[in-house]
Amino acid sequence: MKDCIFCRIVSHGTPAKVVYEDELALAFEDLNPQAPVHVLVVPKRHIESVEHADSGDSALLGHLVRTCATVARKKGIVDMGYRVVTNTGPSAGQSVFHLHFHVLGGRRMTWPPG
Repeated sequence: MKDCIFCRIVSHGTPAKVVYEDELALAFEDLNPQAPVHVLVVPKRHIESVEHADSGDSALLGHLVRTCATVARKKGIVDMGYRVVTNTGPSAGQSVFHLHFHVLGGRRMTWPPG
């Protein structure tokens, strides 16, 4: 999708600080970090949100969650703990309509989150 900033990052047409990449996913530093570690994990294929994923995407969704764990290990935040968040729709805070998971850590998280 040419108008999607995350699709442009996935295709390496827009620069990003890549943390991890494989055939299905890309992880990169958030430009507006909300924690000392804030990495976005996105599928390389455009899916608008978890609401738009279908039953054929189950393996991909599992892979994205495991990628979040890989990112946490790479960033050294496993021992202290980390949060994985995805927002679905504007009222939930989704501002880029390409499925993405936020991996947040490096500080104590509070609850409720929002």
